[in-house]
Amino acid sequence: MNKKTLKIVTIGLMAALVFVTSKFLTIPIATIAGTPTRIHFGNVMCILSGLLFGGISGGLASGIGSMFMDLLDPVYLTSAPSTLINKFCMGFVAGKLSHRKKEGAQNQKWMIIAAIAGQFTYIVLYLLKTFIEMAILGNNINTILIALGEKALSSSINGIIAVVVAVPLAAVLRKGLKGTSISKELIQQ
Repeated sequence: MNKKTLKIVTIGLMAALVFVTSKFLTIPIATIAGTPTRIHFGNVMCILSGLLFGGISGGLASGIGSMFMDLLDPVYLTSAPSTLINKFCMGFVAGKLSHRKKEGAQNQKWMIIAAIAGQFTYIVLYLLKTFIEMAILGNNINTILIALGEKALSSSINGIIAVVVAVPLAAVLRKGLKGTSISKELIQQ
């Protein structure tokens, strides 16, 4: 299998894992503002994609998998375009920062920083999107602030879960895949 095909297959596999963990490993949260939010494990796979495969590949897997989850759920259908962009940015930032230098780029400290930065990027973009949408729809500022607080809380919980699970998982997978064609061709050292 050539490198380009291997890369496409790997991005597709990671996108599928993002989709499955976003769709099926989830707990919906009732909110005061009435806006949908949930705790889920999709961000774990988004961060993991970036940590393993770098900025572009990790971002594509994150964005594509999350976008398809939104497209197939009537609650999130209209969010699919912004989800593609926001989740791409999460995986991209995590991937770029974790691979920012040649020597020792994959040490635990930089993987944690990269995972936190990727998650923080997503939370800021997600809250900005929520604010703009709710303001355009004519919601009053109190409703908007309540919704932002609720979404910030659930997103922060998702972020903590993602960092705590993805960073050690990336380290374990690197060791397990060492010497394979995926490691040699795609996993950024």
